[in-house]
Amino acid sequence: MDAAETQVMTRTAQFTTTQSWETEVRGRVAAAVDRIAEPLAELAERDANDGDTRLLVADFFDVGLNFSKYRDMTTEYRTSGDSIDYAIVLDGALFAPVEVCRIGQELDLRNIQMSRRLAVDEGAEWVYLTNGRVWRVYHMRPASDGGTPQPVTVIDVDLLDQDAYDRNVDGLFHMTRDAVEHGRLDALRRWHEATEAGPIARTLLSDEVVAAVRARLREDAEHPGHLGEDEEIRRVLTEEVIPRGLIG
Repeated sequence: MDAAETQVMTRTAQFTTTQSWETEVRGRVAAAVDRIAEPLAELAERDANDGDTRLLVADFFDVGLNFSKYRDMTTEYRTSGDSIDYAIVLDGALFAPVEVCRIGQELDLRNIQMSRRLAVDEGAEWVYLTNGRVWRVYHMRPASDGGTPQPVTVIDVDLLDQDAYDRNVDGLFHMTRDAVEHGRLDALRRWHEATEAGPIARTLLSDEVVAAVRARLREDAEHPGHLGEDEEIRRVLTEEVIPRGLIG
């Protein structure tokens, strides 16, 4: 193992290998989540308004996600006469508009209409949406036909779901300034795209996967092998397992 790596055990007893910077950042995020747990629950109980929610969100961006309230966050962006709650600016360019809703509001794509327009106008790839409890990150995916980029969910966590604590910390980790700078947010985006139905269908037909299936089937059937096995496996996959629309 590299000297800069370490083993981290999650609450579910699963081990993952992390870089030293990542261990530090995950610890900071977890501490910030623990710190806001009580005030977050209080805001939810009294269904706090937008202003009170924004105060908590701004603090969490600063302390937990490492976006400085004074250097990285701004309230100066406006679109079509309406203001965006916050915007993250990195290296002098818009990185992501940030929409903040009151804590009791249900979140959906209607909440980011202004941010989507701003992101497209400014060439930004990301939009952050939160009500303090739920945190989402959308990637503005370019349209295959050259049309307007469309938002695709990359991160979606609920901080009041205690059963999802490890997943919440992991999701928030990818939202941090540190993860952005190390390319981890974009790597997560690429992973989500790779796990969509089309790419997985193509992977199932790859030589490596077919070989693994063949080996397992031989073992289960106690069969020494015969000619044409791979073709037979691919035929079943394409005709009976994988929907035809997923195979290009």
